[in-house]
Amino acid sequence: MMQSLNLKLLADFSTGTRIFLPGRSFGSERRQCLNIRGSNRSCRIVACSVERDGNGEGTSSSSSSGSDHTPSSFLSRSQTYAMLKQQMEVAAQSEDYEEAARIRDSLKSFEEMEPVLRLRRLLKDAIADERFEDAARYRDELKEIAPHSLLKCSSDATTLGIRVQVRSVYIEGRSQPSKGQYFFAYRIRITNNSDRPVQLLRRHWIITDANGKNENVWGVGVIGEQPVILPTAGFEYSSACPLCTPSGRMEGDFEMKHIDKAGSPTFNVAIAPFSLSILGDGSDAF
Repeated sequence: MMQSLNLKLLADFSTGTRIFLPGRSFGSERRQCLNIRGSNRSCRIVACSVERDGNGEGTSSSSSSGSDHTPSSFLSRSQTYAMLKQQMEVAAQSEDYEEAARIRDSLKSFEEMEPVLRLRRLLKDAIADERFEDAARYRDELKEIAPHSLLKCSSDATTLGIRVQVRSVYIEGRSQPSKGQYFFAYRIRITNNSDRPVQLLRRHWIITDANGKNENVWGVGVIGEQPVILPTAGFEYSSACPLCTPSGRMEGDFEMKHIDKAGSPTFNVAIAPFSLSILGDGSDAF
């Protein structure tokens, strides 16, 4: 089940240390302590994927050479990619460097042959060279095989002077691709560029996985707070969202109100769509 988990990260995104998550409950709030670590079990992954039949049963199949350019095949390849990255980390941690090197080479080959990554590179080069007809063709191909791939892992929107910037990142150490569990963290920066103080009252998220399944999530405030943001000031927080697919998207809004005048009506501040993707978007910009 998709859900957005609000949390205060007590460690950097790249670490595997302990974090605290407030559990979701619609009447009270509880805190959970998660200490998720990668398995110490060393195993070898053959390029394969798991597909579900109509009854939800899993069947194994060999990974294709990349010629099947469909959304479903992209999901299968993405799952294989995530599993390989996780196993490379496990091999390195267990000092099985020969195995880590083998998986590293497999990942490099994957990155060179993967249609989505290849089309992204071609699209970027075509735009840089002002070959816009080619860029349009690459864009349309990307839309067909991976609808989420054109969306950046960051977004930036301003409503009534309130700017909301978001950046998402895939957390390998807290994901289990073999079980269809992918963990994404995101950081939000809210800047008040208006001349009036505001208070954030509620949040609303629309979370969509790669299969097109939507979930709406509402909550009071963020990370247990309803922050007041003065003019020219800002507020930042980190949160996370688990998905059952290797990619997806999020968007939503914050309900706010001006607090310098009694009886001021509330208003919604947009959170522009951004991608959740194990492949990232090739940018580290916030």
